[in-house]
Amino acid sequence: MGRVIRNQRKGRGSIFTARTRLNKAPAQFRTLDYAERHGYIRGVVKKIVHDSGRGAPLAQVSFRHPYKYKEVTETFIANEGMYTGQFVYSGKHASLNIGNVLPLGSVPEGTVVTNVEEKVGDRGALGRTSGNYVTVIGHNPEEGKTRIKMPSGAKKVVSSRTSLS
Repeated sequence: MGRVIRNQRKGRGSIFTARTRLNKAPAQFRTLDYAERHGYIRGVVKKIVHDSGRGAPLAQVSFRHPYKYKEVTETFIANEGMYTGQFVYSGKHASLNIGNVLPLGSVPEGTVVTNVEEKVGDRGALGRTSGNYVTVIGHNPEEGKTRIKMPSGAKKVVSSRTSLS
């Protein structure tokens, strides 16, 4: 019998497991639709769950479908103070409360927010990890831009139409 040398043993590899195998769902905002652009839509926090590989808990929020008779469940990053059974409003005319999703331009300066979109419609990119937040520094209504302070301390200019939680 021949002998399997070390290099041949190592080349066999092992069973591949993806790091995202146990993730519950991608944590992002609702897709921007008519209800969010012109008013608001109400959702209910059904569950707050732990997602493996992530420090921040997730909130599973159930919304009514805008056109069909059914419910749509979205997964958001849970803010501190969210609870099951809480009503979450998402849209242009949503009030400034914990868990609500509204445009960056309608938030007063100095407000601490999380999960800010970098570009309009990317469904949340900045300040998403547990304990991190983004501070609104100032608005420029002529250009439609807002200046924010990142968790790293860097300052960034983004569109005032981007959503935040």
